[in-house]
Parts: sequence; C-alpha cells; structure tokens
Amino acid sequence: MQAIRLLIGDGHELIRRGIRALIQEQPGWQIAAEANDGREAVAKANELKPDVAILDIAMSSLNGLDATEQILKFSPHTKVLILTIHESDQLIHKILDAGARGYILKTDADRDLIMAVKTLLSNKTFFPRSSGRI
Repeated sequence: MQAIRLLIGDGHELIRRGIRALIQEQPGWQIAAEANDGREAVAKANELKPDVAILDIAMSSLNGLDATEQILKFSPHTKVLILTIHESDQLIHKILDAGARGYILKTDADRDLIMAVKTLLSNKTFFPRSSGRI
C-alpha cells in the first residue's frame, strides 16, 4: 500500500509543527511538503500532487481559497482541507465554491484533524461538529 502524502500550508511554524506531529503519528501517512504561504503551497502541490493539502485560509501572498482553486486546476485528485479560526455558513459556501472538501477550526485541530483527513480520503466532506456536514 502506498503512503498517503500530505502537504501542509500555513504561515506559522508552530501550527505546521503541530499538524506535522499529528500526521506523523498515523501509520502510512507522510508529509510530502510544507509551505509558508499560498504561492509556495500551489507550487509544491503542482510539483508533488499530494493526496491531501491542508491549507490555512489566511495565508500570505495567496489566501487558502485562491490557493485551493489553483491547486485543483493542476492536481484535481488532491483533496483540500481548510484551516481557519472562523465558522459561518457563508464561509462553508466559499470553501465549497473554491473546491475544498471541508474545514477544521484551528482551535479544534488536535481533535478533528485526523478524522477530517480520513473523511476526505473516503471522498466525503468534513465540517466541524457544530456546523454539521453538508
């Protein structure tokens, strides 16, 4: 079985380090690349074609939603999960319109990240418990 390859895109090293620690605990999962901003995330996703890209919605140089659209143009099989500190119905629609398959709140990443990635890998969408699933 081939390893699940993930890309982490977030401008904060501490957030990337935390996500990396959670992912590395999962057998068969590996970090394909990390990106500090949206443009770097797009470039690395286009080059490496990860299975899942975990992107901060508020990255510099290119936000997570715009990066999602660009990534999916060149790597349509990559599933995108958005990280955010906000939660609203309007945000859910923007995330879906960009082509992402769901989002998690940064405050709940320790609880939701692994389940969210597994859900995306099962070709389903993931949204925080309080917002429900669409």
